[in-house]
Amino acid sequence: MDFEKYAQLAATHAAEVDRGTFPTATLKALADDGLLGLVSSKEVGGKGAGLAEAAALVERLARECGSTAMVVCMHFCATAVIEAHGPLDVRKAIAAGKHLSTLAFSEVGSRSQFWVSLGTAQAQGNDVLLSGKKSWITSARHADSYVWSSKPVAGSELSTLWLVPRVTPGIRVADAPFDGLGLRGNDSSPASAEAAKVPASVRLGDDGAGFGIMMGTVLPWFNVLSANVSAGLMEAAVTRTAAHAGGTQFQHAGSAIADLPTVRAYIARMRIKTDQTKALNGDTLAAMGAKREDTMLRVLESKAAAGEAAGEVVDLAMRVCGGAAFRKEVGVERIFRDARAALVMGPTTDVLYDFIGKAVCGQPLF
Repeated sequence: MDFEKYAQLAATHAAEVDRGTFPTATLKALADDGLLGLVSSKEVGGKGAGLAEAAALVERLARECGSTAMVVCMHFCATAVIEAHGPLDVRKAIAAGKHLSTLAFSEVGSRSQFWVSLGTAQAQGNDVLLSGKKSWITSARHADSYVWSSKPVAGSELSTLWLVPRVTPGIRVADAPFDGLGLRGNDSSPASAEAAKVPASVRLGDDGAGFGIMMGTVLPWFNVLSANVSAGLMEAAVTRTAAHAGGTQFQHAGSAIADLPTVRAYIARMRIKTDQTKALNGDTLAAMGAKREDTMLRVLESKAAAGEAAGEVVDLAMRVCGGAAFRKEVGVERIFRDARAALVMGPTTDVLYDFIGKAVCGQPLF
């Protein structure tokens, strides 16, 4: 599928999005053309595409705007859960481009171990009262719904998932707009639920089944899409760094920055790291499609490797571009900031290293 139209729109608005504006124009174009329903089934009016197509879209968007790519990434992760467990009317609304969703898992108490919720769900007749605090929700003020995690209503399992409308009384998003290091336009903000009443029917899956859905659906989708966001940012860093090095001269000597062998070596390393990341991302999708024995290992590796490599690539971009890199017109300082997020979004790179080490050593992950 050709995503160039939406990438160019994201590029047009990237500077204002980096100043904290939500990428409404690009999302509207995606919605109008049915691409917010890219992974929704054809039975509900969606495109019926899969993770590979979603990964291609977020990768292309990320080359122009990391914030836009992350909003779409989270929407697709939530959509995957809603497609499997959500109500028909919401599925149809997503497919029609009339509903934006996101994940609401992260909590201060469990931090990067997002599969554990400390929030509560209390039965009240045919309703449930949700209480708890989320440390970050992407698209917090703009999403129509949250895939929200809590402790089970009954039992000792780790979590239960709910489809919670953003406008539910008792749901409160932090007053201050997001103003972080990077991904400034993705409206990522803390939120809380204070006895927020929802119908018990909005539960996604069985009570206590949240952990299984997170591991079986959310983790693969989020890791792969996040890895492709990193790949897109890396591709942008290589392109812009090479253009700067090749087009900027030492006027007194009549030579370009790229004439320095050390600079060419740095750019070569950037290119190799980017291509390695893309290759691993592609093999992860291939493993998932073929249901290979190493599928979970590849899923775990994809985000960890991409986040680590992206950090190295953007460091080199700043080094090669020198003092000019600190100015916005070169275009690498925003990529440098946006790429840092992959290292700390749960599951963090360090948590993934632990999982990968356990998998390689034949130990259970949990």
